[in-house]
Amino acid sequence: MQDFAIRLVFQQGQSESPLSKHVEFSGPADITRETTGAIVNAANSSLLGGGGVDGAIHRVGGPAILAACRQIVGKIRSLPPGKAVITTGGNLTAKYVIHTVGPVYRGGSRGEAEKLASCHRECIRLADEHAISSLSIPAISTGAFGYPLAEAAPIAIASTVEALISADHLVKVRFVLFDLATLTAYTQAAETFSFANTAVPFRIEKASS
Repeated sequence: MQDFAIRLVFQQGQSESPLSKHVEFSGPADITRETTGAIVNAANSSLLGGGGVDGAIHRVGGPAILAACRQIVGKIRSLPPGKAVITTGGNLTAKYVIHTVGPVYRGGSRGEAEKLASCHRECIRLADEHAISSLSIPAISTGAFGYPLAEAAPIAIASTVEALISADHLVKVRFVLFDLATLTAYTQAAETFSFANTAVPFRIEKASS
């Protein structure tokens, strides 16, 4: 049974293989249940937990995640928007959690788009550096931080594909989307996706109804 609504499959080399890089879109779903090598936490700059995805990951993952975050905060004080750090996954099925801070949306003219793109690039960079082959990402900044779904989705997809194509170890990225409205916005953006700056061909697959 397919566990995605739609996915982009990228062909690298002369023919496709079972390890062709791909970006999936799944939901409504709970990211804490993901079995990928790592999941992404849409964190606050304090890295000390919060609401939404952040709170759920800390609750399910247990105290080991918070302890690791406190060690990081002791060194860097706070994590700026657009940056990312990696910790243990604690009690999660995923071995790692990559924490990133998305931008608070203030109309779109204060660098929000570049910071949102940087979140995705940095998460993929860290996953690849740790030889992680699969990564699950929520809809960063679209909750309490107020980023409109219709604007966030194309940025998230384009920056993710750009980084994934260049990765050495990472093969699969899953967007794990909390509700139907978010899934719809991201799948619509995926259906109209065009990546003009790469020579890597791709196809769109939709789940069987």
